[in-house]
Amino acid sequence: MVVTHGHEDHIGGIPYLLKKIPEIPVYATPFALALIRGKLDEHGILNSSELHEEHEDTVLKFDKLSVSFFRTTHSIPDTLGIAVHTPEGAVVFTGDFKFDLTPVMSQPAPDFQKMAKLGQEGVLALLSDSTNAEVPTFTKSERFVAHSLHDIITGIKGRIIFATFASNLYRVSTAIKAAVDTGRKVAIFGRSMENGVQNGIDLGYLNIPEGTLVDANEINHTPPEKAMILCTGSQGEPLAALSRIADGTHRQISLQPGDTVIFSSNPIPGNTTSVNHLINKLTEAGANVVHGKIHNVHTSGHAGQEEQKMMIELTKPEYFIPVHGEYRMQVVHTETAQSTGMAKDHTFVLKNGDVLALTKDSSRIAGHINIPDVFVDTSGSDDVGNIVVRDRQILAEEGLVVVVATVDYKHQRVLAGPDILSRGFVYMRESTELISQAQKHVYHILKTEMAKDPQPKENEIRKAIIENLQDFLYSKTERRPMILPMLIEKK
Repeated sequence: MVVTHGHEDHIGGIPYLLKKIPEIPVYATPFALALIRGKLDEHGILNSSELHEEHEDTVLKFDKLSVSFFRTTHSIPDTLGIAVHTPEGAVVFTGDFKFDLTPVMSQPAPDFQKMAKLGQEGVLALLSDSTNAEVPTFTKSERFVAHSLHDIITGIKGRIIFATFASNLYRVSTAIKAAVDTGRKVAIFGRSMENGVQNGIDLGYLNIPEGTLVDANEINHTPPEKAMILCTGSQGEPLAALSRIADGTHRQISLQPGDTVIFSSNPIPGNTTSVNHLINKLTEAGANVVHGKIHNVHTSGHAGQEEQKMMIELTKPEYFIPVHGEYRMQVVHTETAQSTGMAKDHTFVLKNGDVLALTKDSSRIAGHINIPDVFVDTSGSDDVGNIVVRDRQILAEEGLVVVVATVDYKHQRVLAGPDILSRGFVYMRESTELISQAQKHVYHILKTEMAKDPQPKENEIRKAIIENLQDFLYSKTERRPMILPMLIEKK
């Protein structure tokens, strides 16, 4: 397994995969490897995993294939693109990238020379990041945001609460540098932020003057104009530090009059509502909120159309396959590729599981592999099957009805009940008539099913209760709750 960088959507599944196939070696850059080690340690498989550090000059050899790397830039340190060298030519995978010519934290610029060399030697296929395919320009440099944030932080008089992605060491470094320049102490909240900063210090990416970082007790006794809180929660996560501060449930930090909260990130797809709700709560609590819609406090880590064109022109692929992003973004990306002169029949928008067979002279969709979604329950150690997910969806949307009855199968009698309990379906105190009708309905089902067979099978009776009661409740409420019959047999 070869990893391009350490973002959660690229490394989050590694522990679960290694539990299934533990013999897979993992190759990753230093910062990504530090994050992966933390995850494997949490899952108790660090010592049994084979991990290797990769760099831009690393070359890996596997039978007839070899893998080389080229330097790109993104919103996290140590980001590399990958070239898989085959007898038919190189298959280049960009990973997440943009072309930042003025990166911060002494990070090097993209290695255009190496990309151009790949193009000269022959690239069979380019798999390129499509996340910003709908953005018609270049993506702004991280240095532009660093200057903007420094100016904003310098002008704030009260306490600052700075929220960003824990893995974005560039933004973390900018915030801490601005704090140092304005004489502020910095306290860090959120486990992932604490781990990210510590990894940055250990790897030499963050150079923080002694005495800058303080604990919660000291930051609470620091004058507001000399205090900065660096925390997680920029995506509105309900259990993250910032959400708990906004709710007033954080054990150590409370909002104060004059606090300024800086969201140095944009909501990722699916989180917009949560982020807006959090901003509203903070504003209602009296905080001044600074975010990307009103100030230059964030830039994307993904290439816009002009950078995507540059990647194509540098690598000169025979075939083009957009990856990452939404389907519509991949379609736009193929149009961008065609605008550079690529033939339409040499560009492919693939779906998960599609098998594309390529040679220097031909291309075809060779088949499809069924790849079902894998859901992970973080309270357990394994993935969750589709049936479990379906049951949870029913519980969330329709609720649960529990039926309890004591029965005497031998004499075909109902000795107690049926009693009915509702959770998330109807409020029982306000639905006594419905509950009473349901009890009579279940009683009738029990008597009918026991009368069919002198030795009734409990599974068949349970099935009859589930099917008939669901139909009955749907006729009354147009909802189908999960039915859980609990039949107690008198021996």
